[in-house]
Amino acid sequence: MFKVTPNPPGSPGNSDKSSKTKKLDEAAERVLDYYLNPKPTDEASGKTQTAQLFMVAPDIDTETLLANASEDLLSISAIAADLADDVDGSRRSVILAISRMADGVHLLVERAMDRLEVQAAG
Repeated sequence: MFKVTPNPPGSPGNSDKSSKTKKLDEAAERVLDYYLNPKPTDEASGKTQTAQLFMVAPDIDTETLLANASEDLLSISAIAADLADDVDGSRRSVILAISRMADGVHLLVERAMDRLEVQAAG
């Protein structure tokens, strides 16, 4: 004779397994969110995130900024002039134009620095 029996109730091991599975699923979700959907670090502090890779420190004075710009322009001009010696034709003309433009901007920066010195003295 065949006796019909109901499905056995869940064993304590099964409920423990489902809670472990749930914890693993939650951990996997957090890991995937961390790597695939990162939140901006400034979001928590309320700051807006900028798309700048480099930034000039906000507390640097104008004279220092101009002095560094002047030195950088001299470097650009020197590199371009040196490179112009190694090429011919239209490339040489382009490189010499870059060198001359850097020289012109360097003069503008130097004039701005002179004006700052006059303002500071007077």
